[in-house]
Parts: sequence; C-alpha cells; structure tokens
Amino acid sequence: MKPYNWLADIDSYKDSHFLMLPPGTEYVSSYIEARVGGKFNEVVVAGLQPFLDDYMEGSVIDQYDIDEAEELTNEHGLPFNRVGAEIMLNEYGGIAPLEIRSLPEGLVVPAGTPMVQAVNTDPRFAFLTSARETPLLRAVWYPSTVATYSREAKKVIWKNLVETSDDPGGQIGFKLHDFGARGTTCYEQSVLGGMAHLINFMGTDTKAAVRAVNYYYDEKLRTAREMRSVKANFKEFIAGYSVPASEHSVVTSWGPEKELEFCRHLLNQFPSGIVSSVSDSYDLWDVIDRIWGEELKNDVEKRDGTIVIRPDSGDPVDVVIRVLKKLEAKFSSTMNSKGYRVLPPYIRVIQGDGIDIFIMGKILNAMKLAGFSGDNIVFGMGGGLLQKVNRDDARFAMKANAIRVDGKWQDVQKKPATDPSKASKAGRQEVLVTEMGDFVARRYASESEMSPNNMLELRWRNGKRFNQHNFSSVRERANVGFELTATAAAA
Repeated sequence: MKPYNWLADIDSYKDSHFLMLPPGTEYVSSYIEARVGGKFNEVVVAGLQPFLDDYMEGSVIDQYDIDEAEELTNEHGLPFNRVGAEIMLNEYGGIAPLEIRSLPEGLVVPAGTPMVQAVNTDPRFAFLTSARETPLLRAVWYPSTVATYSREAKKVIWKNLVETSDDPGGQIGFKLHDFGARGTTCYEQSVLGGMAHLINFMGTDTKAAVRAVNYYYDEKLRTAREMRSVKANFKEFIAGYSVPASEHSVVTSWGPEKELEFCRHLLNQFPSGIVSSVSDSYDLWDVIDRIWGEELKNDVEKRDGTIVIRPDSGDPVDVVIRVLKKLEAKFSSTMNSKGYRVLPPYIRVIQGDGIDIFIMGKILNAMKLAGFSGDNIVFGMGGGLLQKVNRDDARFAMKANAIRVDGKWQDVQKKPATDPSKASKAGRQEVLVTEMGDFVARRYASESEMSPNNMLELRWRNGKRFNQHNFSSVRERANVGFELTATAAAA
C-alpha cells in the first residue's frame, strides 16, 4: 500500500461537487481567514511553506493513485472525477493546476484578514480549488493557531518583563520552552507545531522541529537534502536550543536515600552552563532547603553556570512563589532598578507543570505582588501549546469568494441569516497596508485592478514555488511589536 494518495486526501462529499457547479463554470477562487469572534484579535500567518513542499511540489499523482481513488470513492458511495484526474496526470504530469497566494509567513494580522487565496489555472479544473480545502486549510489553521497562541503567551511574559526586569529584550527569547512533542498525535504534528512555536521563542525540546526548520525554510539546504549530497549545516543556523535536564526516571533510579548523591553527580557531570533539575520526585522542599540550600550550596554558588530548579506538581502559583521565597532565603537576592528582587544568576526556576496562558499570567502576577522579577523564572508548556488547540479557537475557514462562468467573474458569498458572524467575503480579495500601517482587505474584479502592493504574494503556481521565506524573516515579522516596546522600555 502506498502511504499517501493525494486524491484521497479530501472530505468525501467534495468528490461529488464537480457535478454541482453551475454549467459553464471555469474558475473558482477561495480564500482562508481567521474569522472575527475567535479567541484572538490578531493571528500569525504560518505553515504554508512546509505544506507546499510536502504535498504540492512536483507530480502528486500517478496511475496507481487514480485507479485506487476511483475504486475507493465509488465503493465509498460517491462519484469520482476520473476525467479530471486523467487530464492532470497526462497533460500536467501529475502537477496540480492551481495558483496559491498567501500573506508572508510570520506576519501578524487582525482576525478577518484573508491569509491565503487559491484559484485553479485551467478552466477544466474549476472543481479543484474547493476540493483542496481539506489539506490546505489544515496546513494553515494548525501552525497559525499554535504560532498565535505562542505569541499571545509572549505578550503576557513581555508585559511582566517590561514592568519587572532590567533586560526584557535579552530575556524574552527563552522564556517559554516547548515540551509538547509527546502530547501531540503524531510526528508531523510535533514538527509543524514545534516550528510554529519557534517563530516566537528559541527554547524547545521538540528537536524534530529544529531540524525541520532547516529543511523547509532554507532553499539551498532543501535542494541539497533532496539530492542527499550534504548533511544539514546546523552550525550555520539553528532555530532552537535546549539544555541538559533531569527527569523523574533518572532521579528515582538513584532511590530516595541517594537524592543528595544524584544532585552532586549532576553538578559533577555538568560543571558549567545551564542544567535543569526536576526536584519533586520525593520532597521538593527538602531538596531546596537541605540539598541545594545547604549540602550543595557552595557548589552551586561557585559553579560556572545556572542550576534551574524544576517543581513538577502541586498548585503552580503557590508552588512557584514558595520555591522562590525558599531559594531567596538560602541564596539571597538583589534589587533591580525597577524595585523587584532577582535571585543570583546561578539559580533559577522553571515551571512546566499545568501551564497555559492563564496560569502563566497568574504566576507572573503573584510573583510581581511578592516583589519578584520575571527574570527568576522560565516557563515550559507541553500539550497546552501543541495539542490543546482546534480550528475554532481562531475560527479558521476556507470559503469560495468568486467564480468565473462563461468568461464572466461573479462574486460568491456565504451569508447565513442564523449566524451573521459566519458571513464570508464576496469577491476575489487583496490585502493592502494603509499609511497608518493597518491591514485592509479589498475586493478586486479583474487582474488589472489588483494592486501591485497586494500583500497576498504568489507562493505556488502549476508546480513552481515562489517567494520562499527563510526563518529569520518569518521571525522578524512576528516580532515587530515586541521590538518597538523594547526600544521604548530601554529609553
């Protein structure tokens, strides 16, 4: 069995739609947006480039796919457009006759802004645009939602750092660490979600996503990887970082009576740099008070690097505040210029248990009320980052907005009386930026009317990729608001 059949990657009912379009239909235009009314007022554009590379580039069907899809579809209870599939194979070499435009990845736009627009390029394939909604929308909504959620978390952390830290710009990049790979449904989800998080932060344990960035967002490397002529040059660019860290299986393998020996062993094995130690396998408070705060205090203070204490159970807000107070009692603290206390640079805390944006905000607010700077803590997020999202969080949808029938374009719009918020945009769309920097969606009737400043740039057409993005540019676009705030804070 072939692992993937492009013609089967479709919502079943769409197989019947080629028989339902108005007679004379030549072209269908559809667009993707995150509709107004979701959890986010603005969204990050992400995910299209990997999709184009994996599921659109080159020949995507062969005769086996057609024969299999026809039998599958007919036995499944639906008609199959064999004529269209045969034309695609025999005349296009298996390449899909589609054009796809999108906003640049990493761009942050208001909800309701068209992010992607697709149209068939051959009048015999009017059915194809909407038929690809299933994989195309999926490719955009998930990475964009994770990137948006990660950026919303960044806003929460950033606000606290601006208020309580002397170095918000230097701190922010590593303040939220991705622990989500094991909580995803599959390898591909961990890669796509992990890359989306890396748009905003540089800390991750989803190593597969770090590798994937170099594959999908470096055109030179991607070509070389296809030829298997060179290995990835991660020394030249690497998108994310991690540190040595213990887990419960390591700690408990020593047994409760040898936890001190384990902690000493940890320091010996990692005499410099950052190392994280999960400390609640048995008694968190004993580990902090006795082991780190007394038995190994001198070793911690003299060590060239930072020990990061990781509690992993209990109420996150209460535990973090108590941990900080105990560490302060054992190792002291200093007051920064904003009047908040900072632990010595050789000791910090990471909270990764039970974290979402709401809990993170509660912890930071409690720290601020207790007089602690946000410098003292790093957050980790697992399933809440990569898995606890769905298409409705940002109300993502792909809808037809125009068709051409017998040579004449006409607008198409969904406008349900029972839910006006589900109304779609009528007519082919372009996205412009005003002099004030606002994003505006505008309908255009013909190609000659489309503005040269249209932000929906050509990304893919008839098997060819355009406007490939490198990851640094994606990050720069997503970081715009934070740079401005950092400058203002420094001033």
